[in-house]
Amino acid sequence: MNPQSRAGADASAYKPAFAEFVALLALLMSMVALAIDAVLPAMSIIGQDFSVVHAEDLQWIVGILFAGLAFGQILYGPLSDSFGRKPAIYLGLIIFLIGSLVSAFAQSYEMMLVGRFIQGIGASGPKVVAVALVRDRYEGRAMARVMSFVMAVFIIMPAVAPSIGAGVLMIADWRGIYEFFVLLSLIALIWFAVRQPETLVKERRIPLSLGNVWHNTKETMTHKVTLGYIVGAGLIFGAFVAYLSTAQLLFKEIFQIEKAFPLYFAVLALSVGVASFMNGRLVMRYGMKLLANRALIGMFTSSVVFLALLVLLDGNVPIWLFMLFGAMIFACIGLLFGNMNALAMEPLGHIAGVASSVIGSVTTFISMVVGMAFGQTYNGTLYPLFIAFAVLSLVCWLVTRNIQHEAQAKASA
Repeated sequence: MNPQSRAGADASAYKPAFAEFVALLALLMSMVALAIDAVLPAMSIIGQDFSVVHAEDLQWIVGILFAGLAFGQILYGPLSDSFGRKPAIYLGLIIFLIGSLVSAFAQSYEMMLVGRFIQGIGASGPKVVAVALVRDRYEGRAMARVMSFVMAVFIIMPAVAPSIGAGVLMIADWRGIYEFFVLLSLIALIWFAVRQPETLVKERRIPLSLGNVWHNTKETMTHKVTLGYIVGAGLIFGAFVAYLSTAQLLFKEIFQIEKAFPLYFAVLALSVGVASFMNGRLVMRYGMKLLANRALIGMFTSSVVFLALLVLLDGNVPIWLFMLFGAMIFACIGLLFGNMNALAMEPLGHIAGVASSVIGSVTTFISMVVGMAFGQTYNGTLYPLFIAFAVLSLVCWLVTRNIQHEAQAKASA
């Protein structure tokens, strides 16, 4: 048992044990979630420290990191295919460390945001290349087994990250969170360098060519089915970004919840995780398209019903009602995350490396623009957020249904 791929087998005479390999990959992939969510409890404190006048401007703490992720993701796929997995991950971790230092020692809000952008560029490297590491070393069911364990940790991380940030704030100021990122990136870098061998042998590397990258990028962006699902995934992820960028303000201002914010955030994050986990079983029975359609309908319906309740109750809903509908909507988002990306990738298996980078980058860029646009409409009530959920799920449903109808018509012709 332990089937290895020929690339991994040839690359090195030693390999970390299964449990260590899973733990290392989970840490690398979780850098993104930690960078986003661990800072959330400190947003108001950062605003006070830098005298940020408008609360809406604090949303850039989340939004600018997504901009860095969008920019960075497109770089690491081609780099790892050309120079190997380890150099690409080294580069990402070092850039993440630099961004963390810039934010930790920033003397202005603008400079702290520059650090966040650099963090995003860095964190996208381990996120993109870690999957390639698994593919290099494992095949078939063994690969699925590894990814299941890795994703289990990855799913849990958004739920616990705010608690980590809150814990740091108990012993240090907000800069301590960025110093924690520096320590974490150093641990990941040393662990990865010492224990993980290169998995992509030189014979299988692809020479870096702007022509090849441009050709494959163009093919990805002009494939109608892929482009439709990229837009759809960006819209849904944008709804999630709108929530992330306003979550701390929302709980504090509407429900007067500040110290217990990490707990409430964790409950909603876990609803995404549980749905993502269940999707692994449901998709084998019902298929990606059916699950995506049902999830979009469920998200739209839940959003509209909650908006109606908001109107009936003059905008004053109890926290339990918000949490109930929030959990239902985030469960739908959890079903959509994996399926929308898989549907976008499905026609492009022959250029999977570049396609994965392009899809991830463009999806993140769309989500950043859409999420920040809706986030800026936050006015101290729940209306903007749930209008965003309703509108974005409806538009996504219309886009994806149009793609499916055209594909069916083409298949019938």
